[in-house]
Amino acid sequence: MVYRAARIGGPGRWTSRSRRRAGASFILLLLIIGLGLWLAGCGGPPAAARARATLPAHWVRFRHVPGVVDLTGPRGDGRLTVAAAGRLFLLSTSGQPVPFARGSGGYTTAPGPEPYIAMPAGRPVTGLGCPFGKDATYALEPNGSPGVISIDKQGQARRFASLPEVRPDGIAFDDVGRFGYRLLVTATVRGGTTVFGVDCAGRVTTIASHAPRVEGGIAVAPLSFGSFGGDLVAPDETTGQIWAIGPGGKTRLIARSPLPAGGDIGVESAAFVPAGFSRDWAAYVADRRSLGNRHPGTNSILRLPGAELTRARIHAGELVVASEGGAQTIVIDCSVTACTVRHIADGPAAAHVEGHIVFAPPS
Repeated sequence: MVYRAARIGGPGRWTSRSRRRAGASFILLLLIIGLGLWLAGCGGPPAAARARATLPAHWVRFRHVPGVVDLTGPRGDGRLTVAAAGRLFLLSTSGQPVPFARGSGGYTTAPGPEPYIAMPAGRPVTGLGCPFGKDATYALEPNGSPGVISIDKQGQARRFASLPEVRPDGIAFDDVGRFGYRLLVTATVRGGTTVFGVDCAGRVTTIASHAPRVEGGIAVAPLSFGSFGGDLVAPDETTGQIWAIGPGGKTRLIARSPLPAGGDIGVESAAFVPAGFSRDWAAYVADRRSLGNRHPGTNSILRLPGAELTRARIHAGELVVASEGGAQTIVIDCSVTACTVRHIADGPAAAHVEGHIVFAPPS
């Protein structure tokens, strides 16, 4: 043992180099433990909980609907159309779901897959002169012979279009016009996405055949959405990327979500804030029960109050996107030169979001 004359205390107290090193190591260990505890207090679950609490908006359970998978509307009477357990319902924002399109000529499909739905604005298609139908609902048919089923406002269903041997997983109407006011359908093909356009006569053409993998609540951007105005906007849950697909098939990246990404976790549901939105409105989305999943869902429709969205400073024309796991929600605003992304809301941790986000005024 080597000793070094080093005074560390009062007069007449001496120590060896080894003892001094041990004392210094002990002090360093205490500092490291203290730092770890401080970091845990700042960055661990309590900090995450505090971060969630500071968000301006929160999704809450609104109505219990077993098997709910998507929403669309509102119709002319203010009611939303709800797809759940292979059937359709109509829902007033102040009431309970009412069965719709039942009986002879009604609508039904297998409850297992994701038969997302969409509703047109009702304007005629340029050059053809035929409307899609006011208050009509168009539903994906992923099973058996894939295609699209139309259900008119009285609840009568018919096969509207057939698709090649693919599994459709996204549906939206072009209410802007850059796609010719057609119905747009996405389908997964060999790890990528094919985008189909369907006119009012049910004729199907291919718009893009090698787009990135996307699915879920797709939407067409208003012309005010920067350089992406009029494009089809679609999320990819596995990477967190949000893509724009133009009428010529060109694909561009809009933004990358800061939320967790992955299957059954990442960005899933999208919508653009409509003109006329105010604090009296609300946003709605399906929270489907998925047993055995990390986010098992609650079999309910979630609601995001307009007053909270107003507090989050959203405005018409912005893109709202919710994650499948936990309904974490971002807002994307795009100018001609850049896009900004803000995290504005979370939902129940168990939420398993599907389909589209829908904005609606009070009934």
